[in-house]
Amino acid sequence: MDDKLRTLLDELYRDGLRFDEAQADRRDRRRNLEPDAAALLSVVVQAMGARAVLEVGTSNGYSTIWLADAVRAVGGRVISVDTDVEAQRLAAANLSAAGLRDVVELRVTDGGAALAELPDGGVDVLFLDSERPEYPGWWPHLLRVLRPGGLLAVDNVLSHPDEVAPLLALVEAEPAFTATVVPVGKGELLAVKAAD
Repeated sequence: MDDKLRTLLDELYRDGLRFDEAQADRRDRRRNLEPDAAALLSVVVQAMGARAVLEVGTSNGYSTIWLADAVRAVGGRVISVDTDVEAQRLAAANLSAAGLRDVVELRVTDGGAALAELPDGGVDVLFLDSERPEYPGWWPHLLRVLRPGGLLAVDNVLSHPDEVAPLLALVEAEPAFTATVVPVGKGELLAVKAAD
């Protein structure tokens, strides 16, 4: 990551914090991924050589930029979905400013609907950072769309344990997943799908 992109990300993160402080309803907030969690996710994506990433919860594109930068070197693509049209517009502008707009396909749709449309095993990394209570309803697509050796990453597992508990129970009960919670940011679940 070059200095120009790092500066843009720092500005977007600070802007997101200021914006969120002014919002009474948490659903109106940007709720950006924490920088340390974003950096970890970026390194893991790069180490995997991931080429197909699905992000559910675009917001202003902060985490999308991290993911797009991570897959750019290998010619990868990110699909990022969100139900908020205005957030997608803001994300598109931020991705353009980062020089990464051509790496990302933005879709205004529900995460469950996006997952249902994807083929089996077509996703290297699936990152969830949206409405946590909806995640269990997206099962078994969360497992189905990941390729063998693919990664499911979920934000906010330490900051909102009650909301993610049903998903964590599904992941723990699934023999195809090996998972751990990493205490960075607000807590990241990393679950790897068995290679075979």
